Amino acid sequence: MRKIVFILFFCSSKLVGQGQIEPIYESLPNDAIDSLSISVHSSILPRLTSFQKTNSVSLEGLLDVANKFNESYSNRLGAGFIVNGFLAKKWHLNVGTVFSATNSIEQLHPNSFLESKVNNTHVFSDIRGRISYSPNSLFNFQIGLDHNFIGEGCRSLFLSDYGKPYPFGQLRVKFWRLEYLVLYQFFREKNINNEWFQKNAATHYLSFNATKWLNIGLFETVLFQPKDTILNRGYELEYLNPVIFYRPQEYALGSSDNVIMGLSFSAKRKKLMIYGQVLIDEFVFKELTENRGWWGNKYGFQLGLKGRFSFGKGNYFYRIELNSVRPYTYAHIGSGQNYGNQGFALAHPYGANFKELLGELKFQRDKFLIKAFVNYSLRGLDSSALINYGSNIYSSYSNRPFDYGNTIGQGMRLEQLKSVFHFSYLVHKKTNLQFFIEQQLTYIIKPSLFQYSILIGIRSQLWNDYRNY
Repeated sequence: MRKIVFILFFCSSKLVGQGQIEPIYESLPNDAIDSLSISVHSSILPRLTSFQKTNSVSLEGLLDVANKFNESYSNRLGAGFIVNGFLAKKWHLNVGTVFSATNSIEQLHPNSFLESKVNNTHVFSDIRGRISYSPNSLFNFQIGLDHNFIGEGCRSLFLSDYGKPYPFGQLRVKFWRLEYLVLYQFFREKNINNEWFQKNAATHYLSFNATKWLNIGLFETVLFQPKDTILNRGYELEYLNPVIFYRPQEYALGSSDNVIMGLSFSAKRKKLMIYGQVLIDEFVFKELTENRGWWGNKYGFQLGLKGRFSFGKGNYFYRIELNSVRPYTYAHIGSGQNYGNQGFALAHPYGANFKELLGELKFQRDKFLIKAFVNYSLRGLDSSALINYGSNIYSSYSNRPFDYGNTIGQGMRLEQLKSVFHFSYLVHKKTNLQFFIEQQLTYIIKPSLFQYSILIGIRSQLWNDYRNY
């Protein structure tokens, strides 16, 4: 095995690897269409593209100004910068930050890394950055403070860019029809005394192009707490192994760590893709076949269709996607092992105990972009802090009201329709500075309730800013 790795490394050492880091951003009509290929892997984000051949460093200013009109008025004012650098055809640096202040009643800002409050003003910072090193065409190493995304969907049941950015280190290996991701993540949570404590995760994802049109992916992650009130185990060195399966290793350690696994697929035909994910947190086959709604059968699935087409002088992008996750999925006995970071889910923003059907349609021509988004969701929320019906991944599954008869939507049933209509004009391409107008409408079916708001502003949209859940 060592000889094979050495030969691969030697053969690739003369080649410049893919090393430029693209931003994690939504699919747009004018994006380049991936041709049928056994070497392209589009489910691991951010993507790596061919490296810039000349050394360079650039510094650009960023802007974030928005006004929100609903039952009350709020505004957001922010500014920042981004540094983008290339060195020796192997190094890529990308660091950006925006410091913002708002009088919004929405006190939680999912993308912010640091937050504080001064009187009625909320001050927060959106910091992202990573350093990439590609010694050759086979390996890529990265460290940073950022998000990572696994999947082809608008949402991901494996790992999404919703929530707080986090420190990480990663290794990517791209060879033959395979791309292999090893990701080490460092999260934090607050305990009952409002003090921060550390928790970690190690993630593997293998992307395999079985044919030019069919991709299959295998996902696994383990979450563990290096220190608690009883034991200070430090970083579990066994989880640093890049080629093990975590479930057998967890059993061997006799730990209570949380292991989550998944399977994904995507099939392409011209400008059309069908994709899906199956997420397994835990299940017992006997309980699954007896179909009694056992609480420990924790899983979810995604099925979607997306594509592009041209009509007239414009380009279009469309998507239809179904997501469903059973109660108590991603949760654990405490926040030290649940699948979250700083109070936010690492996968779908609804957490668990939900069904969602969403649709997108986007039109793009020159510098103009129009987006329409709509989703229907069925969720089961907790009616009190003492009973957990399976939606809130930060509520211990020990607080469940019953072991059997668990179904999606149990608890306080919430059915919701949400629509977002967005218009933007590109002002500056390099920083993706856009003037935008966005209209949001939320209709809660039972009890009947309308919520309407409109946003107007100008913003450098270098990363996703979700408001569609």
